[in-house]
Amino acid sequence: MRKYLEILKKCPLFFNIEEENLLRMLACLGATIELYDKKYTVIPEGKAVKHIGIVLSGSVQISRTDYYGNRSILSNVYPSELFAEAFACAETQSMPVSIIANEPSYIMLIDCSHILHTCNNNCGFHQQLIFNLMKDIATKTVQFHQKIEIVSKRSTRDKLLTYLDMQEKKNGSNSFEIPFDRQELADYLEVERSGLSAEISKLRKEGILESDKKHFILL
Repeated sequence: MRKYLEILKKCPLFFNIEEENLLRMLACLGATIELYDKKYTVIPEGKAVKHIGIVLSGSVQISRTDYYGNRSILSNVYPSELFAEAFACAETQSMPVSIIANEPSYIMLIDCSHILHTCNNNCGFHQQLIFNLMKDIATKTVQFHQKIEIVSKRSTRDKLLTYLDMQEKKNGSNSFEIPFDRQELADYLEVERSGLSAEISKLRKEGILESDKKHFILL
């Protein structure tokens, strides 16, 4: 556990919790660490979920696949970030998405019930932990609504420009890097890759943006 202390200190779940309490807390919560190989399904769609995941190294991708095999990416999750927290708190019996390792990844797993129900030790930091968890879920809810705003646009062009506009505001600059390659961006926007590539080329020619792989500049 100590090996990942610096990563854990950046995790929103442990905000405002003193370093000396952190390792003791993890023992109290029964936290475990697992290594997942690239492309391994950490949590499959349709499975009951009770654990909150924290990425310690590597990254995972949250996605869903429809009846026809079309993939829609919800997000990528990187070191110090959480996943599956809302589903675990809701005691979801059938996970609506899959969580898959993008690369070899160390993941910390914490049983959500150990967070929501205080232990017999009456740990002073437990209320802060619950507050942090609820704040993180609220933040993810806002991000989910932003995704709905993007994919509800009628055209590939509008979806792309809405997404890039949000990224510009998030980064505070018109020059930024997105977390997706072309296929992943198409899956996130829920459009065809060929149509997305054609639209990016048009926007370049119109002088609206410049792009190089994951890097974009809005002009």
